[in-house]
Amino acid sequence: MTIFVQTFILMANPILQIDTLTKSFGHLLLFEDISFGIAQGDRVGLIARNGTGKTTLLNIIAGKEPYDSGRVVFRNDIRVAYLPQDPDFKAGQTVLEACFTSENEVVQLIARYEEMISTGNHENLDEVLSQMDLMQAWDYEQKVKQILNQLNITRLNQKVEELSGGQIKRIALANVLISEPDFIILDEPTNHLDLEMVEWLEDFLDRSNATLLMVTHDRFFLDRVCSQIIEIDDKQLYQYKGNYSYFLEKQEERIQLQSTEVSKAKNLFRKELEWMRKQPRARGTKSKSRIEGFYSLEEKTRRTRNDENIQLAAKGSYIGKKIFEAKNVSKRFDDIKITEDFSYIFTRYEKMGIVGKNGTGKSTFIKMLLGEVEPDSGYFDVGETVTFGYYSQDGLQFDDNMKVIDVVQNIAEVIDLGDGHKLTASQFLLHFMFAPEKQHDFVAKLSGGERRRLYLCTVLIKKPNFLVLDEPTNDLDIVTLSILEEYLANFKGCVIVISHDRYFMDKVVDHLMVFEGDAVIRNFPGNYSHYREWKQLEERRVSEEVKAANVEAKPQAPVKEKVKVKLTYKEKIEFEGLEQEIADLETEKEELTEKLSSGKLSSDDLVESSNRITTLMELIDEKTMRWLELSEYEA
Repeated sequence: MTIFVQTFILMANPILQIDTLTKSFGHLLLFEDISFGIAQGDRVGLIARNGTGKTTLLNIIAGKEPYDSGRVVFRNDIRVAYLPQDPDFKAGQTVLEACFTSENEVVQLIARYEEMISTGNHENLDEVLSQMDLMQAWDYEQKVKQILNQLNITRLNQKVEELSGGQIKRIALANVLISEPDFIILDEPTNHLDLEMVEWLEDFLDRSNATLLMVTHDRFFLDRVCSQIIEIDDKQLYQYKGNYSYFLEKQEERIQLQSTEVSKAKNLFRKELEWMRKQPRARGTKSKSRIEGFYSLEEKTRRTRNDENIQLAAKGSYIGKKIFEAKNVSKRFDDIKITEDFSYIFTRYEKMGIVGKNGTGKSTFIKMLLGEVEPDSGYFDVGETVTFGYYSQDGLQFDDNMKVIDVVQNIAEVIDLGDGHKLTASQFLLHFMFAPEKQHDFVAKLSGGERRRLYLCTVLIKKPNFLVLDEPTNDLDIVTLSILEEYLANFKGCVIVISHDRYFMDKVVDHLMVFEGDAVIRNFPGNYSHYREWKQLEERRVSEEVKAANVEAKPQAPVKEKVKVKLTYKEKIEFEGLEQEIADLETEKEELTEKLSSGKLSSDDLVESSNRITTLMELIDEKTMRWLELSEYEA
C-alpha cells in the first residue's frame, strides 16, 4: 500500500507548479529540490515545525522572497492575494484604503462609494451611483459590508498606525477576501480572530470557489477547510490527499514505515561495518559500489525523530487551598462594561478556559487578576502561596544579541521535574525542539514561531503553580502545541487559558468562562465542543420558539362590528388575489431558506439569495397588511 508520494507527477494544467525548489540561509538548508502542483479548487494546508521554512515558502510563492534554484510558475491571468503573518501598511493610510487595496475595478468603485458615505462628501455621488448600477456592483457591495462587519471593522476613516496588531491582521484579511482572487495564500489567518470570526471564516472559505494554500496551527480549521495537506519534514516534502484527520493517520503510517526502514538499515549497517573493519587499509580491490553503499547506509541510520513520546511535567511550587476569590468586581471603559459586580471563587487545580468575542474584556479580566489593571470597584483576593506564570500576547521582550541558551540560563540553570529528576536548561530547551546548535544561535536569528516557543520556555522554567496563558497558540506549530497540551495535562497547579484554538481548549480545560459582552459572563461546565453543541441546540430552541410565537400571532381579521361598506370591483379583485400571492411568496421564501442551509450555493448566489429573502419578507408583510385592511370591508 502506498502511504505517501514524494515524487510528483506534473499536473496537466495546474494553477501553481513548483519544480525542484531549493532555499537556504547561509549554511541552513530549509528545503531541497521540492516539487508539487496545486490544481484549481484545491484547498491545501502546509504543515511543518517552526523554523523549517513554512513562511519562507509562502513568501517565495507570493513573490516576496528569492530562492536558490527551481521554478515557481502560476497559470496566466491568475489573480493572487497573500495574507502575510505580520502584515504592514503605509503610515497615513486609512482603514478604508487598507481594506480596498486591489486592482479589481469593481472594488475600487465600491471604495469610492464607501469613502463618500463615511466622510459625508457627496460630490459626484450621482456619477458613482450610476457606475455602481452599470457595473452591477450592489451585490458585491453587500458582500463587502458583510466581510467588514464580521471582522468588526467599522471605523473606516481611522489611520492604520493607530491600530493594534490584531486589528491590522483583520484588515489585511478583509483586503484579501474583498479582492476575490483566484488563488489565496494565508499565513496564520486565524490569529487575532475570536471564535465566532474563525467559524465565520471557515464557512466563507468553504463556500468560496478560490484555490487556497494556507499555514495554520488551528487543527479544527484545517480539518474543516482543507482537502489536501502538504508536510515539510527533514527538508523533504510529503503530500496527503485528505483533510487534517486523514493526514494524522497517514503521517503515523509513514513514520512507522521510516522507523522500520531505519531499524533494518541499522542491522545491515552493523554487518557492513564488520565487513569494512576486516578489510585491509588499502581498499583499492574492494567493491567501489559496496563502499559507497556503506556510507549511504551510515547516513540513513542517523535519521532519528526527536518528537516521539516527549514527556515533560515540571514540578511547580507548592500551592495551598486558597487560590483566588473575585469579590463584586466591576470594570468599564467609558460605555463598554467589562464586569459588573462579578464574584467567583477559583478552586485548587482548576483549569479554566476563557472565550468570547474580541473586545468583551477577556484580557482585561486577566490583567485585573494579576494586578496590572485596577478594577473600578471590588477586588481580587489572591492566596499567599500562588505564584503566577503569565504568557501574554505581547510578552516577547528579548535582547536580540543574546544566545537562546543564555536567555533560559539567566532564569534557571537546572529545572526540578519532581521525583528526583532534574533537567539542565539545555535539556529543557531540547524538549521544546531547540536542537543543541539552535540553542547557540542569537535570538535575532529566530523565526516568529521560535521566539514564541522560547518565550513559553521562559514562563514554564520559573516553576509557577498558576499558569495564565493569553492566546498561547498564536504562531506556535502543531508539534509545539502537542507538547504544551501534554505539559498542561500533567501540570500540578492551576491554569487559565484564553484561546480561540478549539482543539487546544478541548484538550486542556475543564470548564469555560464565556464573556458574552456588556458584562454578561456565563460559567459553562465543559470544554469548547460541549459549549458549541449546547449553543447550537439553544439557538435552535430559540428559533423554534420565535417561529411558534409568530404562528400564534399570525394576523387574523379583527373581531369588530362590521360596517356595511362595499369594496370596489378593483379592490375585490385585489383582495381575492392577495391570499394566493402571499402563499406564493411564503413558498419561495422557504425554498430559498433550504438552499441557503444546503451549503451548496456559490458566494454570489448566497448574497443574491440573502438579498431576495429580505425583499420577500418585506413583500409578505406589506401584502398581509393590505389583506387585513381590505378584509375589514369584505362581507
